[in-house]
Amino acid sequence: MPKMDPLSIEQRQLPDSFYQWNPTLAELLAAEEHIELTDKHWQVIHFLRDHCDTHGTGCSARLLLKTLSRRFGKEGGKRYLYTLFPRGPVVQACKISGIPLPQYALDLSFGSVH
Repeated sequence: MPKMDPLSIEQRQLPDSFYQWNPTLAELLAAEEHIELTDKHWQVIHFLRDHCDTHGTGCSARLLLKTLSRRFGKEGGKRYLYTLFPRGPVVQACKISGIPLPQYALDLSFGSVH
């Protein structure tokens, strides 16, 4: 996997609105991250989008990771999520899901792999 600049994610192209996101855009964003989307990825993406649609996007990265880990606990929790999104389930999954990064998501001490 190529070495990535952890701050390069800030230059990403997000839709102007949460509702302008579509699966085709997700495929393009996943390709930028060198991820081929599977049904498992789509489960996480749809969960994230549903969660943000219901609860808003104002939570912290730590809280979002805790929520994701709890939801996907039977599959392996955080370890499972890192197998799907190796640079960090919060950063990569948010990017592909077309949602804003939570606060502190780019904090190198948080836990995303850079």
